[in-house]
Amino acid sequence: MIRSEHGITLLEMVVVVAIVALLAGVTFPAVTAGVDTLRLNSAADSVVSFLNAALNRADRRQQVVEVTISRQENSITMHTADAGFARALELPEGVKIQAVYPELPGDPDAPRHVMLYPGGTPPRIGVEIVNRKNDRRIVRVDPTTGVPLIERPAAAQETR
Repeated sequence: MIRSEHGITLLEMVVVVAIVALLAGVTFPAVTAGVDTLRLNSAADSVVSFLNAALNRADRRQQVVEVTISRQENSITMHTADAGFARALELPEGVKIQAVYPELPGDPDAPRHVMLYPGGTPPRIGVEIVNRKNDRRIVRVDPTTGVPLIERPAAAQETR
């Protein structure tokens, strides 16, 4: 009578676990980099939407809107004279506000206040955000069209 053994040996199990560990080790940095880039792109889109909402509120509601950009708090806020109207945008973990353009003399970490006037010329401002990998995006408001746009700084493009 022939007896057959079913199952796997310890050696086979160790080989499979080693292959899975190797694949995980190779793909982890790529996945992490992808997540960081996704967060940066999402944060840039959020800043564009936030600035666009502030510009639209100033024009459509004929209200003065104050936008405050705080590097220390890593947030952008807007409010009007209307009681109770205030909005805040906090950037996701791993993405921070690096600079606000144009740079002014004095403390670069001090909150920057920008006033948006109804029917007025949109201000020439830019918000540079950066992730853990030091990838950067600059969200600028085009003073001619009043539309916020996302730019990739030249230094970030050269490394790709």
